[in-house]
Amino acid sequence: MDGGRGRGPGRCSPFNHPPTSPPPVVVVGDEQSVSANGSNSWHTTIKDRRKAWQQKSHYPEKHNSPHSDSAGIGMSLLSHHVSNKLNICECDGDVDNNSSQTRTEQEKHPDPPFDICPPKQGGSVILKPPLLVKNRERRNEMKRSSSGDKGGLVLRPGMVLLKAYIPITDQVMIVKRCRELGLGPGGFYQPGYGDGTKLHLKMMCLGKNWDPQTSQYGHQRPSDGAKPPHIPPEFHHLIRKAIADSLALIQQRSKTSNPHNILPSLSPDICIVNFYSQNGRLGLHQDKDESEESLRQGLPVVSFSIGDSADFLYGDERDVDKAQKVLLESGDVLIFGGKSRNVFHGVTAIHPMTAPKLLLEETNLRPGRLNLTFRQY
Repeated sequence: MDGGRGRGPGRCSPFNHPPTSPPPVVVVGDEQSVSANGSNSWHTTIKDRRKAWQQKSHYPEKHNSPHSDSAGIGMSLLSHHVSNKLNICECDGDVDNNSSQTRTEQEKHPDPPFDICPPKQGGSVILKPPLLVKNRERRNEMKRSSSGDKGGLVLRPGMVLLKAYIPITDQVMIVKRCRELGLGPGGFYQPGYGDGTKLHLKMMCLGKNWDPQTSQYGHQRPSDGAKPPHIPPEFHHLIRKAIADSLALIQQRSKTSNPHNILPSLSPDICIVNFYSQNGRLGLHQDKDESEESLRQGLPVVSFSIGDSADFLYGDERDVDKAQKVLLESGDVLIFGGKSRNVFHGVTAIHPMTAPKLLLEETNLRPGRLNLTFRQY
């Protein structure tokens, strides 16, 4: 159909055939173009033939001269018929008439959710650890999981650190579940404050939404109205087990008959999932936005660390110089409640390339640290 693009008679125009040639028949769907009197006679004037085309196409007469783009008119009308019949658009590399509307609709949608385990790019070469190394790591992991003492530390009254507590298989499960939830409604996003300041992390809330601008919990995220996903049952199981082992450790170290007085139990209905990139951090703060009853009872915060190691600071004041520091590694569980419930805490540094190799191999977790903090409202 290139003959209809230029000016003057086109080489494919039906009006460009000599009178001795048989009349061409242009088929559009089940219709044929004919002369004004309905016959296929070629002995009609160009002007009459143009009028027949215009009447058939319901086009008004725009050109009065028989020498003005007769071929262009014929082919543009033909293009119009074909476009209407087949619902197509002839355009030189441009989008169709709905393109601007499509772009406008796309601009209304937010950016894609943050993927903590981006798919491996095609063509990239992933060097897997030798089988001997993998078997050694699995044996070490099994020893840590089966041993009675998991390296638990009582950092202060009501504050317990369980080193290498979460088995690598459960770490993989946690990462995969967080990725699945993080890509759905209410998934990972970059939170901020009213003045436009953004936190140096990605966040997702489970159970209830926490709004950093108002420091309040709610049933949906104000920015997009998304409802937080539920806390997976597998997470609840790990929480109950960690609390029980922490109480046993406190009872053993303090010789108390009732460790619940030092560290109360909880039934978490909130989980804030943070992903820190390798330059991520979080200043000293207190977790005190839960209900007055929860804070009064000292119901603990339970923290899971997955991925790269992090420097964790804690203390009684919002003063980095006076705070104590502990290294949190992948699989560690930190619990603080009772008298330590309102402790100031924060993350000052992420140590790159410290995540377990088996974890990265099984999940393709981004460089950084995945942190889950459970609490009861």
